[in-house]
Amino acid sequence: MPASTPRATAPTLAELYTPKLVTTLREGYGPARLRADAIAGLTVAIVALPLSMAIAIASGATPGAGLTTAIVGGFLVSALGGSRYQIGGPAGAFIVLVAACIARHGMEGLILATLMSGVFLMLIGGLRLGTYIKYIPHPVTVGFTAGIGVIILSSQLKDLFGLTLAGPEPGPLAEKLPALAAALPSLNGITLALSAGTIGLILLLRRYRPHWPGLLIAVVLAAGLTAGLDLPVDTIASRFGGIPAGLPAPALPDVSVAKMLAVLPEAIGFALLGAIESLLSAVVADGMTGRRHRANCELVAQGVANIGSALFGGICVTGTIARTATNVRAGATSPVSGMLHAVFLLLFLIVAAPLAGYIPLAALAGVLAVVAWNMLERHAIGTILRHSRADTLVFGATFFLTLFRDLTEAILVGVALGGAIFIDRMARLVQVEQHKPFVGEDAADRLSGSDSGLQYLRGEAPFAAGVASDPDLVVYRLSGAFFFGSAATVGAVLDRIADRHRALVLDFSGVALMDSTAALTMIGALRKASGRNVTLHLAGASPAIRGALATHGLKDGEVQVHPDLDTAVRAARLALDQARTS
Repeated sequence: MPASTPRATAPTLAELYTPKLVTTLREGYGPARLRADAIAGLTVAIVALPLSMAIAIASGATPGAGLTTAIVGGFLVSALGGSRYQIGGPAGAFIVLVAACIARHGMEGLILATLMSGVFLMLIGGLRLGTYIKYIPHPVTVGFTAGIGVIILSSQLKDLFGLTLAGPEPGPLAEKLPALAAALPSLNGITLALSAGTIGLILLLRRYRPHWPGLLIAVVLAAGLTAGLDLPVDTIASRFGGIPAGLPAPALPDVSVAKMLAVLPEAIGFALLGAIESLLSAVVADGMTGRRHRANCELVAQGVANIGSALFGGICVTGTIARTATNVRAGATSPVSGMLHAVFLLLFLIVAAPLAGYIPLAALAGVLAVVAWNMLERHAIGTILRHSRADTLVFGATFFLTLFRDLTEAILVGVALGGAIFIDRMARLVQVEQHKPFVGEDAADRLSGSDSGLQYLRGEAPFAAGVASDPDLVVYRLSGAFFFGSAATVGAVLDRIADRHRALVLDFSGVALMDSTAALTMIGALRKASGRNVTLHLAGASPAIRGALATHGLKDGEVQVHPDLDTAVRAARLALDQARTS
């Protein structure tokens, strides 16, 4: 006998939440893998160094807070996460939310909201809700990412052009752009030249030397020019007084019920966006490597990382797509690379913190301008606009709500709109076909001989009167998803059963699913037909569908159940023949 195939078993709780670090160490970890991870970690640290400071400054925090976030959060994400290659740290997608939170509640409020979002992320992962993040429609992710890119770019215009505003820079885009336009006469030519040179150098290196650390090279050259020529531009030292040479001591923020309620909307927004961004990044890494991440384990790690970042005075942590992709391309083999990336950043903070004061803000604004441009996924947007009007509507709603309303609101509206469009599409797919008169397919009469006489081959019985068309019998075939979106359509069709029919056969073999609304609609139609003395036959229904009908009140005997359509039709015709002869 052939060996039986072992049945797949569901993963245990321990397997679902075991960090990938433990998995890779169990596989065997030697000097060769450590060397590869160290090279990858150093490469990612070089990319993360200017980016972490730029994102923190754009968010309204200090550059030191950005580096603290990358060090503490990045280490915890890699050590505890469910992805081999994920790199955690501050992300451009959070700039809008973090800046708004600081404007409303100050730095203390931001730290509390970050800590609370970490708790929420741990709950989302612990309740295994991370699996459902993948159901966010693609036009929604492209829409809010593009919207964030536009907002980031607009937030850097002041530092890109060296503008001087009469008052604080407005936050909303509709107010910001007129204020910046009014300040154009104060444009600083040296600042503009530095920012334009930074952007140009990054793009040139990306094109002709893609393996070089273009971001770091551009920022270092800009800092060297600023220090060597004593250029009159804003720098990290002039605006922030430099960055600390090490991590601050951990401390709890001011925690009170009133403060927690005040920052609750921001904490929910951080958790929602963090879950989406980190799992999207993990999916990108999976696509590049052929591996698979553990979504819920990853979310738990993201939660712990946000709590850790908040305790050290950092900002929100999430998986970052650009740094994760860099990690993969640099030859990383395990989460050790992400942990080493955090260690390298810490060494920079300890050794080279004084030198960071010379970095011009125009150079960091140029870095973020490139990041913002990359967030406008032009190919994906073009595909959506060409593909369908419905996807364009979802993308447009998410994009413009992100620009002019709120990111959380944009995501929720985009998901709801995408869900409504999906429901409409599925409802249109359902088909109810009436087959009357019902005539079997023509087939050749083939016989086989035997000692006991001639026998018809299976499925090729001779002509019989019961197989011919019968005006008293009607057959309906249902196909597609039978749910609340299509229940009304199906119910209306079944209600039109003519009184002259004495037998009704419903073929459910093409129905993939049925929800409670559809079950109640079906039961109502069946009972209405039964009230007209119509015999009811149900064919090809799966156990799940039969169970749903029984759960919602269909009693034994109200309908006859058959395994397939042919059996149901023969039984219905036999019953009709018996009724006519009795």
